[in-house]
Amino acid sequence: MKAKKDIVSVALRFAVWLAAIVMVASLVGIVVYILVKGIPHISLSLFEWNYTTDNVSLMPALINTLSMTVLALLFAVPLGIGAAIYLTEYASRGNMLVKVVRVTAETLSGIPSIVYGLFGSLFFVKALHMGLSMISGALTLVIMILPLIMRTTEEALVAVPDSYREGSFGLGAGRLRTVMRVVLPSAVPGILSGVILGIGRIVGESAALIFTAGTVAEVADSIFDSSRTLAVHMYAISGEGLYIDKTYATAVVLLVLVIVINALSSFAAKKLERR
Repeated sequence: MKAKKDIVSVALRFAVWLAAIVMVASLVGIVVYILVKGIPHISLSLFEWNYTTDNVSLMPALINTLSMTVLALLFAVPLGIGAAIYLTEYASRGNMLVKVVRVTAETLSGIPSIVYGLFGSLFFVKALHMGLSMISGALTLVIMILPLIMRTTEEALVAVPDSYREGSFGLGAGRLRTVMRVVLPSAVPGILSGVILGIGRIVGESAALIFTAGTVAEVADSIFDSSRTLAVHMYAISGEGLYIDKTYATAVVLLVLVIVINALSSFAAKKLERR
């Protein structure tokens, strides 16, 4: 019996190591491939302010990507964190509403982005008459990343020991002060992890934004203007078949952008955790 357990343990350990090696190798392979194909084609013309068929500038798309990310997070982060706080700290255990919200959030997390794009096109673009605009795209992205932020925040809050809450209550603090001064600061690293994942999905999203934000290769003057992000820019120029080299160069910039955002978020999380 013991020999059988040892064999199973060795097999499981081998499977875990194999999966880890395959994952790391795939990630490194993709990154190296993009860098090798894209870096030689990066030029100053790619960063000119105005897009033309001659320079195929990515600068408007880069600025729109940052604007879209900030706009979507302004809506999604307060809603997601607020919903998680209610579900964890205020709703009674066994509440049917809590179960329904959690099942709904998990269901929404598995819906393909193209479905969100079609919904955003029908609801925000046409029903609410927002048109193809940044606000339509941002609100669609909010619906996409809200379940992710809410669930990760909820898990981070649940991981905070109950002794923290009991100690705060014992000192006379109310529930709101306990949540804001004790629970949330302890859960910040986990909350930021969800925000980072949300940012990654925003930056890499293309299908939903094509139907809601449009593909105009200009810097948006307002949230009601149509625009394209880096991911949509890559899709647009690669589909034409004339700028494949520029597509790889844009992919390098997008990769660097994601790495920088993740690094800054991780740095902020560590600083807040030390406090």
